[in-house]
Amino acid sequence: MTAPETVKPTPASARTSWREALAVYLQPRVLIVLVLGFSSGLPLALSGSTLLVWMRESGVDLGTIGLFALVGTPYTLKFLWAPLVDALHVPLLTKWLGRRRGWLVFAQLLLIAAILLLAVTDPAKSPFYVALGALLVAAASATQDIVVDAFRVESLPEREQAAGMASYVAAYRVGMLISTAGALFLVSGFEATGLTKSIAWMWGYIAMAAMVLIGMIAALIATEPEQSRRAKEATSGESAITRVTNASVGAFTEFLIRKDVWAVLAFVILYKFTDSFSGTMTAPFVIDLGFTRNDYAAIVKGVGLAATLIGGFAGGFLARAWSLEACLWTGGVLQAISNLAFAWLAYVGLNQWALALAITVENFTGAIGTVIFVAYLSSLCQSPLHTATQYALLTAFAAIGRTYLSAGAGYVAQATGWPAFFVLSVLVAVPSLILLAWLQRRGHFETLRRRDAVPADA
Repeated sequence: MTAPETVKPTPASARTSWREALAVYLQPRVLIVLVLGFSSGLPLALSGSTLLVWMRESGVDLGTIGLFALVGTPYTLKFLWAPLVDALHVPLLTKWLGRRRGWLVFAQLLLIAAILLLAVTDPAKSPFYVALGALLVAAASATQDIVVDAFRVESLPEREQAAGMASYVAAYRVGMLISTAGALFLVSGFEATGLTKSIAWMWGYIAMAAMVLIGMIAALIATEPEQSRRAKEATSGESAITRVTNASVGAFTEFLIRKDVWAVLAFVILYKFTDSFSGTMTAPFVIDLGFTRNDYAAIVKGVGLAATLIGGFAGGFLARAWSLEACLWTGGVLQAISNLAFAWLAYVGLNQWALALAITVENFTGAIGTVIFVAYLSSLCQSPLHTATQYALLTAFAAIGRTYLSAGAGYVAQATGWPAFFVLSVLVAVPSLILLAWLQRRGHFETLRRRDAVPADA
């Protein structure tokens, strides 16, 4: 294909390019990833915010409810059992469906069972069993996430990764919406038919368990990734213990022997830092300006969700048209300067239209950065023997900036004031952009392209 800069594009070729960019979202493998995104987003609130509403309505005290934040631990520690997903075979299912699809259906069966177990508990009478059920839901959900990530990385070529991730993110948000607002409306509907509150909640959770079947159908009609088939054949003569050991050790060693690995890991930690640093303080900032909880909820959940979905698909279009490094530059700069919208809002003050504009800019650019960043993380997972383990480890590194480096954002805002804080949040993006320039000069992205160019059946 001739480089864009050597050929002056004609309107016809531009239209073809847009048609191709749109067509990628209709590829069967991208559509499968979209449906699996819905399945991944669905259970998150069932052990989180939706469950907490059920508990509070049942009269559970706030102290106990607060402890339920610990239920989300499996999402943080999922990299610990990711080697099992890479290495072990699920009896019968792996033989019938393949290495990835077998694990995917197994995780979804566990998820359905865990949600049903949670459905028949009573938060008022047995909070321990509610906690156990919620923990099982979170563990099964995190396992499903491990498999879906590996399936997506292995089944989509590099130029479809961002489009697949955009579809995944959009469907993930829809799944979360169904299990929050959708579940609450459903429970209210059951109560309106005359059912007691506890029975209405039970049937609400049973309905959510049934919706996991949507993802299971996608897993059943999907095609096992060729890379996964080759990996299964390559390890067919090894014992289960050997496979688990190789997956655990190999995921680290294969990555650590790469050129400039420490710069790559630093870049993974820092790329989204500017977004998370400012995002940590967005809610307190909005409340400090005088907006109500309802203002914040309506604009962030409504306008913000729409901007996030559009931004995600925009990121997919960019990744289809540009090189990975060009997309990373675009996403990195956009998500940094978007913080200036909040600095502007700090001067404008209590104005709902200004808030809507700032939230739109931040969510739109942040989604572009996220989709492109995830495409980059996917490109780093080169070996099908331990895709799940490597991706889980990379996302754990990426969480360092969001979880730990951003922990001091409140102290910075308190010391500087809101306008200066959001200006500083732009500057914290500089280290990641310096690393990006350095990696580009070192040929890092050329190496990734050469690896991706290896034929799937090589």
